[in-house]
Amino acid sequence: MFESTVLYSILAVAVTVVICFLISTLLPGIERKYIHARIQQRIGPPVTSPGIMAPIKFLYKKNIKPSSPVPGLYKILPIVCFLVVLCLLIALTPYAFAIPALASLVAVVGLLKVEEICYVLMGALSKSIMSVRMPFPDRVKGAAHLNTTRSFIEDISARRSLRMITYGSFPMYLALFAPVTQARSIFLQDIVAYQQAHGPFLFTVAGGIAAIVFFIGYMIILNEYPFSIIKAKCDVIEGPYMEYASKYRSIVFITRGFLMFTLGVLFSVLFIGIPPTIFSPTILINIFVVLVFVFMMGIFSAFTPVFTNRQLLPTIIGATLLGILAIVLGLL
Repeated sequence: MFESTVLYSILAVAVTVVICFLISTLLPGIERKYIHARIQQRIGPPVTSPGIMAPIKFLYKKNIKPSSPVPGLYKILPIVCFLVVLCLLIALTPYAFAIPALASLVAVVGLLKVEEICYVLMGALSKSIMSVRMPFPDRVKGAAHLNTTRSFIEDISARRSLRMITYGSFPMYLALFAPVTQARSIFLQDIVAYQQAHGPFLFTVAGGIAAIVFFIGYMIILNEYPFSIIKAKCDVIEGPYMEYASKYRSIVFITRGFLMFTLGVLFSVLFIGIPPTIFSPTILINIFVVLVFVFMMGIFSAFTPVFTNRQLLPTIIGATLLGILAIVLGLL
């Protein structure tokens, strides 16, 4: 009996993850085709282009040998990001609730932090420009640059990424812990059970404020406009992703859509009390919430430029204060 239950849970998790992953490959295309393109009054790419065709295209491109002090670690970081998002989605399924160490907010926050730290390492470990080692300033005979710091363009991205994980994503983590004030537990099972018994946390005053903070954190975690300072086109082009090519860039493309889906599911679990499982019709609510977040992010990002530090810091401070307010109201 126990073995059959375990096998059923493994099968349910596997099927749920596969279906969610397949849907996630369409999310970048939906954002670009039906939101950005419509707002900018152009046709836009096919829905399958950013999340399916682009990764397939990169799989067939020639790989490069990056100029990095730790090339093995540098190349494996996109895979680490994908595995982190995969573990996060598995933790949100009801079958993982039997493992408290995985299905808790501590684990959720830890996994998200690992995903963020990878951006810092990506930028710090790349020592080339478009696959060519070219430090600045160049060492040219007769052109000495005294007392000048030699750096690489992706160092800018690494410093910006470090800034974002230091205080930029703080609103997201405040929003994640807001439901704890109602359920009085950090375990996902208790948070879901409380909402199924008393109604979604989203429909409370504290929940409504925390949802706004969560959305801001959602865009920050995804490095989307206006919070995409780690990959500003004017100086670092694609930020920590710039030197990834071939199958590694393919994984980067796949992971972004997967993260978009997983963060939407995370909101469903914490604010509505509905964990994802393919064997329940409630997964349609998870998918609906995911699409709502994608559309909201697409609309918001299409009308906003990249924030400078002068604009970014007050926004994050304001969102942080709202997150604290949501927690305080939840405790009352």
